[in-house]
Amino acid sequence: MNELDSQFHQAADEARQLRQRPDNDTLLSLYALYKQALEGDVHDCQPTSFFDFIGTAKQEAWGRLKGMPQGEAMQRYVELVRQLLV
Repeated sequence: MNELDSQFHQAADEARQLRQRPDNDTLLSLYALYKQALEGDVHDCQPTSFFDFIGTAKQEAWGRLKGMPQGEAMQRYVELVRQLLV
């Protein structure tokens, strides 16, 4: 595991233990960056229900990162978590 991988996994642990819940836009950013970092570009599957607004928002947020290298997504995720910890 390289340094960025270590920082990313540490940031993921810290994000789960934040004292204050981030706003919805920040949560979507965290989700999208996390998924992009681990899985790469979004898959073409959509939420199973038209009324799954949260699932749709997550897929759309992740989709906006299409083409972003996984290493860049990791770095941006780490930076966002660090901002939330301040």
